[in-house]
Amino acid sequence: MSNQLVWQDRFNIGVDIIDREHKKLFGIMNKLLMFKDEDGKSQWVCEEGIKYFKEHAMKHFAEEEAYMASISYHDFETHRRLHNDFRQNTLPALEKELQRTCYSSDSVGHFLSVCAGWLIGHTMTEDRAITGKGSSRWKSLMPEEEQHMIKNTVIQLINNMFQLDSRVVSENYGGEKFGKGIYYRLLYTTEKKEIWEIILVFEEKLLLSTIGKLMGDESGKMNDMVMHASRYAAKQFSERIREHLPSAEHYELKDENLLTYEQFRSAFEKRTPQCSLLFDTGAGYFAFCTIAPHMPQIGTETSIKADNAMDEVSKYIKNNVQAESTNQNKKILVVDDSDTILYAMKELLKNDYQVSTAKSGLSAIRSITLDRPDLVLLDYEMPVCDGPQVLEMIRSEKDFANLPVIFLTGRMDKESVEKVIPLKPAGYLVKRRPPAEIKKNIDDYIQNHS
Repeated sequence: MSNQLVWQDRFNIGVDIIDREHKKLFGIMNKLLMFKDEDGKSQWVCEEGIKYFKEHAMKHFAEEEAYMASISYHDFETHRRLHNDFRQNTLPALEKELQRTCYSSDSVGHFLSVCAGWLIGHTMTEDRAITGKGSSRWKSLMPEEEQHMIKNTVIQLINNMFQLDSRVVSENYGGEKFGKGIYYRLLYTTEKKEIWEIILVFEEKLLLSTIGKLMGDESGKMNDMVMHASRYAAKQFSERIREHLPSAEHYELKDENLLTYEQFRSAFEKRTPQCSLLFDTGAGYFAFCTIAPHMPQIGTETSIKADNAMDEVSKYIKNNVQAESTNQNKKILVVDDSDTILYAMKELLKNDYQVSTAKSGLSAIRSITLDRPDLVLLDYEMPVCDGPQVLEMIRSEKDFANLPVIFLTGRMDKESVEKVIPLKPAGYLVKRRPPAEIKKNIDDYIQNHS
């Protein structure tokens, strides 16, 4: 039998109509997990089971929205938009995959793992916020009509500029890394010194297959000419979107930066975006993020001006190429809810590996899906979705069934270790051990399994 989703008391938020439906959805998913691995179960059984799950999910959303309206919940509109994103974007994309693969065991498993991850995360953050036990991460989203306009404008611009038909993957992109990215930021300001940021994230292969080909470049690698052309195309892209935004009328372009992934994540996490969209263009991923308004903060980003543009672009490409060539075969994802641990592990490993980070189990799942690592260092104890639950979701996916995962933990008691043995972790590292010892263990594992 496949892994099962275990309902825990901590998933209860204290509202009977909501808790009851959450528990029922867990039960439906567990039946589907059981069905997908049983011989002789027809495609029709899975189709009907998933249809039943979807009907209950839609019923739950409607009841939850009615409850929020009845108590005049102040973040009702934001919460409803998160429901709509799942209803209108995530579920249809998963259903297309199911239909394309004739409801294969793998695609059913993918459907269930995404739904389980979304349900757990949404329950423990957004739903808990309804009762005042937490706060919504997305409470500062821009008005729905503006976000809808941006989404449609981006889709049209991608089609006009690149002749690609793109689709929205998420209207609440969390800043996860996807492939090798180019991170381009434009800063606009008002007379009051308020700052509005637009960050465009291009998967490198998207730029190479579009702008690179238009320029006749066949190298398959970013170079100065392609990068400069991409910068100016991105700037025009941004300006076209601003033309449709009434709130952008009083802002003027002040600065532009090429960011490392670490700088992008830092900006993203310090200032919650008002709009954060992730698109699949068919030729690579593209993300559009806006953060506004806020007051300027001192950062380490280099401003690109007319007199330094050539040098800065060359330096950016060189640093990206060096990082890729140095660590091209060794990617490590560190998952921990502690900023201190993430920073320490990043500093410990960055000279020898490509290191990406995730602060939650859900972010980890998305990162693994978008940019598969060679090794995952996973915290055992995390809020919302703990380490064993994350590993359970990873193991439920055939593509990730053999992905090595080492627990980075402060506990090594027998009960905790035995609990996850069926999930086949690659090992355990105790956080309190000396950093040099932790690094040696990781190096030895990588060397022995290369």
